Amino acid sequence: MKISYNWLKAFIDTDKTPEEISTILTGTGLEVESLEKVQPIPGGLEGLVIGYVKECTQHPNADRLKVTKVDAGTGEDLQVVCGASNVAAGQKVVVATVGTTVYPTIGEPFKINKSKIRGEASEGMICAEDEIGLGTDHAGIMVLDENAVVGTPAKAYFKINDDYLYEIGLTPNRADAASHLGTARDIAAFLKIAVKRPDVSAFKVDSTNRTIKVIVENEQASPRYSGVTISGVEVKDSPKWLKERLAVIGIRSINNIVDATNYVLHDLGQPLHAFDADEIAGDTVIVKNCPEGTLFKTLDEVERKLSADDLMICDAEKPMCIAGVFGGIGSGVKATTKNIFLESAYFNPVSVRKTSKRHGLKSDASFRFERGTDPNMTVFALKRAALLIQEIAGGKISSQISDNYPNPVAPFEVDVTYKTIDRLIGKAIPHDEIKGILKALEMEIVNETSEVLSLKVPPYRVDITRDVDVVEEILRIYGYNNIEIPTQVRASLNNSQRPEKDSVQSLISDLLTANGFNEIMSNSLTKSAYSSNLDTAVKILNPLSNDLDVMRQSMLFSGLEAIAYNQNHKNPDLKLYEFGKVYSVEEEKYIETQRFAVFITGSDVAAQWNQKSKPASFYNLKAVVDGVLAKIGISDILVEDATCKKLAYGLQYKLNNKQLVKFGSVAAEALKKTDVDKEVFYADFNFDMILKQVRKNKIVYAEISKFPAVRRDLSMLIDKNVTFGQLKQIAQKTERKLLQDVNVFDVYQGDKLPAGKNHTR
Repeated sequence: MKISYNWLKAFIDTDKTPEEISTILTGTGLEVESLEKVQPIPGGLEGLVIGYVKECTQHPNADRLKVTKVDAGTGEDLQVVCGASNVAAGQKVVVATVGTTVYPTIGEPFKINKSKIRGEASEGMICAEDEIGLGTDHAGIMVLDENAVVGTPAKAYFKINDDYLYEIGLTPNRADAASHLGTARDIAAFLKIAVKRPDVSAFKVDSTNRTIKVIVENEQASPRYSGVTISGVEVKDSPKWLKERLAVIGIRSINNIVDATNYVLHDLGQPLHAFDADEIAGDTVIVKNCPEGTLFKTLDEVERKLSADDLMICDAEKPMCIAGVFGGIGSGVKATTKNIFLESAYFNPVSVRKTSKRHGLKSDASFRFERGTDPNMTVFALKRAALLIQEIAGGKISSQISDNYPNPVAPFEVDVTYKTIDRLIGKAIPHDEIKGILKALEMEIVNETSEVLSLKVPPYRVDITRDVDVVEEILRIYGYNNIEIPTQVRASLNNSQRPEKDSVQSLISDLLTANGFNEIMSNSLTKSAYSSNLDTAVKILNPLSNDLDVMRQSMLFSGLEAIAYNQNHKNPDLKLYEFGKVYSVEEEKYIETQRFAVFITGSDVAAQWNQKSKPASFYNLKAVVDGVLAKIGISDILVEDATCKKLAYGLQYKLNNKQLVKFGSVAAEALKKTDVDKEVFYADFNFDMILKQVRKNKIVYAEISKFPAVRRDLSMLIDKNVTFGQLKQIAQKTERKLLQDVNVFDVYQGDKLPAGKNHTR
């Protein structure tokens, strides 16, 4: 979510810097992921000043150039050579002084240097509109009003205000903060100041001669629906201030009517929709569900088949808009629109979420509706938008506000004890401060005793329904950093099975990290396209997106996504590992399994001046797998070829006839699904099985042998289909006590041998 610093200050009076506000937001739970300076025009007119042309004479060596003396407020006149035909003595102009970088409307920025032009010194530039990014006019220099003050920075003269953009990682539960008003509430509560709401007292009904009748047939999906008609508007470009404010948060200007609705959406968090009133058949708006399979063309010019569960905004003849999600192509505001019907509603979040998911449509409106908007904001937002439209597009309010709200949404009633607050926070906060925080967050204290607070929580705080939720609110506004670490920590000891999962995990992590691996942590939710068998996949009933609709069945694809991301950012040489869970459904039971995955791709040895790079291979991965098993004391494994569609080739290790780990080169089909373009080696460990086996291990003291090791070289002629694993297994079964290790160091194949035979040592 994007929030403008200047826009925030319209709601709160504070002298806090953008950086200080960033710290406050993160501390209160609205994590600021980035903060950047934004200028309405490139360069922000830095270094440009208002100057006065004192003299203007013909250049001695050029017919089209003039030599001017300019007072730029520095105390010394500047000599500037100018080629504009309209430059003259007595003008107030914009001057770019030496050292200034100017940003033209078209072309690359360039720096102003002291130079000679046809033999005459020039100490700056008198600017045209397009030369400094203020427009496209290049007919001549900008001639300013004679009241302009010499030496004034052009930035101040043209009222160019720098802004700062916050990128906030909004969690799904904080729908109330999805606006500048909602964000300002948290800042105001932390700073103990008031929030300034926009003044809508000027709203008045001019006439009722264009009333649109509203009928809500599905009140469950549309608990509140408000609307008003505005006649005689002029659809045109938005004023500069509105374009700039929307541009800061990445919203493209469309026209003044649509921009006004977008502005109120990001201002108050209430989505609005403007209909062309002349396109509403029968002057009637009906909120209802259409028959299954009804065809409807949306604003993106795609014809969609509606579900009977989709809530629609219709007129007397046809559907006009998918409620809370997307508008229709025929009923929206056009350049010829003169009369509009303005909608402000509260839709059921579940209904909007299902419809948005069903049609694959996401919008700023659906983002807020499906998380839960404020049912008590609709009329206020309607008045706010109507006044703004009248200001920038003209028109008269030509109907009363229709407000269909048969069953008002009641506040949440929550009781919380001071004892619970102190226990969960770990500190006794003064009761007056607790009550001050609750009031600042607009929670009404309806009853109070020495031990209990009875609260009414506003409906827009859909995340506060229990006493622990209230405690969380108190803590985040009070400040996590204000909770001191106690000098004494009390803990109870409990017996747990050894070794603990975390100990084994840490042992393996330390080994891999010491060998250049990085740990990754991926989302357990993933896309169904990765599933090898959807019948056994754990599906999400109400997924937030198509990319997060099932629980992962394998650790492979989350790792490949991380590899693809790194490869796209020019980081192709990777060694990664991850501990996590995979999920499946077997015989109507949900199965959750602990897994451990290792990934290697790119170069094993980086190129240097004295050596070439060496690509990673299957044997690098095998060494890691063997090293991990040796570290945790697992031996006596059975080696077999891997039979897995996700691997092009590889091995699997079995223990007690159960698969312990499979590893090898990832199949091309799996790489293609994640757009990975290099070979990847992958190992998948059954971590649950590792834990069971490690618990059986016993530390046994073994005396160092008195006898030196003896190596025996056995040379055999064997069939090609006999594997080394089979030979090793036979050898170990034959003599377990004396035999320490078996390996193959040479294989010969050639025409000197019988067909189908290998010479192995």
